[in-house]
Amino acid sequence: MAEEEKKFSKQLLGKTVVSKTGKRFGEVGDIVFETKSGELIHVVLQNPTSYTQKMELEKDKAGSILIPFSAVIAVGDFLVVAEEDII
Repeated sequence: MAEEEKKFSKQLLGKTVVSKTGKRFGEVGDIVFETKSGELIHVVLQNPTSYTQKMELEKDKAGSILIPFSAVIAVGDFLVVAEEDII
């Protein structure tokens, strides 16, 4: 993997999460991963939009909305997710 393709988790924190169609979900507040394998499991949303709050998405014990990392399709200025992979 080329050096410019690597992303560090701290670079993802605070990025706006949007769908492929441009619907805003909130910002990346944290990332949940499996400690043994390093597999990324969820993106924890902070400042969720009213659109996101109306969806019945999985939440953690603190009530924060979780987006499956498998739904992430692109990382750049935004974290782009496939909405159909979330619901």
